[in-house]
Amino acid sequence: MNVVTPDGVVYDNTTDLAVCKTTLGEVGIMPNRVPLLASLAIDEVRVKTGEDSFDEIAVSGGFIEFSNNVLSVVASSAERKENIDASRAERARARAEKRIATAKETHNVDDLRRAEVSLRRAMNRLNISKH
Repeated sequence: MNVVTPDGVVYDNTTDLAVCKTTLGEVGIMPNRVPLLASLAIDEVRVKTGEDSFDEIAVSGGFIEFSNNVLSVVASSAERKENIDASRAERARARAEKRIATAKETHNVDDLRRAEVSLRRAMNRLNISKH
């Protein structure tokens, strides 16, 4: 299983279970599963590493492909839980909320949509960093 972004490989490990949230819902990937190609939601990818332990990776959209027992996650951005800077994510959340308020006041639909996506990304990173 690997997670790649335009900046390179973020995660590479062998596992018998990965859980991803697609735009249509959550999916668990195990060995010998039928091939799959799906769009990722802004959420986390959980990778089983032990009996009750998981690595958590924040992803900001993208897609997953599973074939030949290899899961590839291609994301526009991704961060492992231990690499998330919570204070930076908190500042991004505050900026996004301010942009949302401004876009609502000016009735700028495009800025509102972009700000809402930024807020979802920041909240995702904050939620994962606090697990």
